[in-house]
Amino acid sequence: MDNITLFVKLGIIILSIFVIIGLGITFLPDAISVSTSGNRRDLPIYSVDTEENQVALTFDTAWGNEYIQTILDILAKYDIKATFFMTGEWIEKYPKDVKNIYEQGHDLGNHTENHKHMSLLSIEECAKEIMQAHKRVKELTGFDMSLFRAPFGDYNNAVIGAARDCGYYSIQWDIDSLDWKDYGAENIVNKTVYHKKLNKGSILLFHNGAKYTPQALEKVIVGLQDKGYEIVPVSQLIHKGEHTIDQKGRQYKM
Repeated sequence: MDNITLFVKLGIIILSIFVIIGLGITFLPDAISVSTSGNRRDLPIYSVDTEENQVALTFDTAWGNEYIQTILDILAKYDIKATFFMTGEWIEKYPKDVKNIYEQGHDLGNHTENHKHMSLLSIEECAKEIMQAHKRVKELTGFDMSLFRAPFGDYNNAVIGAARDCGYYSIQWDIDSLDWKDYGAENIVNKTVYHKKLNKGSILLFHNGAKYTPQALEKVIVGLQDKGYEIVPVSQLIHKGEHTIDQKGRQYKM
C-alpha cells in the first residue's frame, strides 16, 4: 500500500510539473510580447488629457528673425505665454531674441542643433543634436530646457529614447496651422480655431518664419479665447512625472 501511495504521489508531482511547463510554454510568449519595449512604439505627446479648458501655442523657430518681435508683441498684448522650439543654429544667430523670449516668460524648447531628420541618426547622434542646442541655451540664459520637438515631426523609438535620456519630454502637436504654406492669414485661422480636433489639451503648431503667421496670430488668440480656452505654455499643460501616452499620442496622468 505504501508503495502504491508513493507511486501515486510521484505521478501527481510529475503530472504537475508537465502542467506547469505546458502553461509556461503557452503563456510566456504573450507575456514577453507585452512587456518587451522593442515591440512597442514610443510616442511623443500630441495632446494632453486635462479637465481644464487649456490649449498651447507652439512655434518652431528655425528660420530668420524678421517676424519674431511682432509675434512677441502680439503675445504680450494678450498676456499669452507660448512655447518656442529653437534650433542651435537659430540660437547662435539670434542670441538677443532668445534672451528676449526667455525674459518675457515663454517656454524655451529644443528643436535640435541642425534641424536634421532625427530618425536617420543613431541614438548617440540624436543625443548630440539635442545636447548641443541645450548647452547653447544654458550658457546664454542659465536655463535647462526640458521640452523637445523633433524637426519635421520625424521620430522613432531611438529619437524618443534619446530625448528621454537627455531629460526631455518629446512634444508633437494635434493641430497644425500649415502656416509654412504661406496660404494666407484667414486660412491659418480657419485651420486652427475651427479645426474639428481642437479640444482641451490641444497643442497647436506654428512657425516663426511663416509669412502670414503674424497677421493671423491675433485672430487665432481671440478666436480661441472666445471659445473659452485659456492659452498656456506647454510646460504648464503637460503632466510632469508619472504619465502614460495612448496610441493617439494623448498624455494621461497616472
